[in-house]
Amino acid sequence: MISKSRAIVLHQLKYSETSVIVTMYTETLGRQAYMINGLRSSKSKQKTGLLQPMFLLEIDAYHKSGRDIQRMKEFRMAEVYKHIPFDIVKSTMAMFLSELLGKVLRNEEPDPSVFDFIFQSFLFFDTMEKGTVNFHLWFMAKLIGYLGYQFENNYSEKNVFFDMKAGCFVPHRPSHRNTPDTEISEFLSKIFSMDAGELVNLNINGDIRISLLNVLIECYAIHFEGIGTLNSLKVLHEIYH
Repeated sequence: MISKSRAIVLHQLKYSETSVIVTMYTETLGRQAYMINGLRSSKSKQKTGLLQPMFLLEIDAYHKSGRDIQRMKEFRMAEVYKHIPFDIVKSTMAMFLSELLGKVLRNEEPDPSVFDFIFQSFLFFDTMEKGTVNFHLWFMAKLIGYLGYQFENNYSEKNVFFDMKAGCFVPHRPSHRNTPDTEISEFLSKIFSMDAGELVNLNINGDIRISLLNVLIECYAIHFEGIGTLNSLKVLHEIYH
């Protein structure tokens, strides 16, 4: 049967001279992989440029239960980005977050709340003029709550260390590796309490930003097995410096 859905592009892989396999997170079917035949042919009416990381699409696809790879009929933009494809910081961040999402969104069952959070967050990210360099920190901190690992923002004069395993702030430094110091823990607390529109008020330098990102990546590694190396992380660090 033909299934219609909104979808978020996560990854594409060249399959043959003219075809690709695209992994998407869909609103109605969760994570799915789609074969798109003839896409790279000169006669194709579909545009490869629409399959960039985190692009927001509407798709019509042939869906058959039990198949690892479904077949795409056609796709089109659900929302047109005005800035992400043309801004090096935004496009690099989209590439990084799409890689992360590809590793943590493993379920084929749909989750409307997760889909809507990602979809709406990136629509807002596209329009952001200030605070964009901190968007990924906010996104990662909020996303993990939608995935079932809600952090408790109980930071206080007493609870000054963030415990990555427990997901809360504690009075004494935990013994496990890579525990953030009190300065980074305080910044994490600020991010946990922020809306995306408040990121403009998060004044941090590149070194602190990298430290915060490393802590959040470690949190994901603790709570999601098999994440492994994020290949786009190096490119993101280069953008910071």
